[in-house]
Amino acid sequence: MSLVIRNECEKDHRQVEELTREAFWNLYVPGCDEHYLAHAMRSHPDFLPELDFVAVLDEKIVGNIMYAKSRLLSNQGLSLDTITFGPVSVLPELQKKGIGFALIQHSIKKALSENYKVIIIQGHPHNYCKHGFVGSKSLGVSDAEGKYPYSLLVLELEKGCLKNHTWKYISGDVYNLDEKEILKFDGLFPPKEKIYKYSQEEFRIACGAYVL
Repeated sequence: MSLVIRNECEKDHRQVEELTREAFWNLYVPGCDEHYLAHAMRSHPDFLPELDFVAVLDEKIVGNIMYAKSRLLSNQGLSLDTITFGPVSVLPELQKKGIGFALIQHSIKKALSENYKVIIIQGHPHNYCKHGFVGSKSLGVSDAEGKYPYSLLVLELEKGCLKNHTWKYISGDVYNLDEKEILKFDGLFPPKEKIYKYSQEEFRIACGAYVL
């Protein structure tokens, strides 16, 4: 069996939304919203279709990664265009088999070829430091409030491009989702039980943690 990574196309949309729902259901909150995010991103002006990839195994889509535009504002008034990925989805039964790793590495190489300078994400360091991401404070990047979240991670594709400035990360508004629209969209899928899992508490703690 060989894994094929290619750009997502229109006929993939529903399958990607289904696998994203399976990948995130009850992981961070009871239920999830990532499948709606995948749906909403495609029609948003910040969406980057050239960095939207699916992983295919035996003619079945088993993973996906999507990117959107973001930016940094410096203490001296400079603006730097950046990119942000998420969601990254892999079918639960195929997780921890290198599919997510392959998707991230493939997209990083594509981002380099497109001359993007910086990737900024919010996620668990354990999952992303292996790809070269570092804590944002080490590169002088804070959130919009000037704080340094534990989960805010940065990868310089152009090494040294963030030097001599401090920066504030401004994420794209594509990540600001409407709860009513999430519920409406989820109603188009087969019902699934929303339950509590300990991973939700880990997520809550991580989201509230800051680097001093």
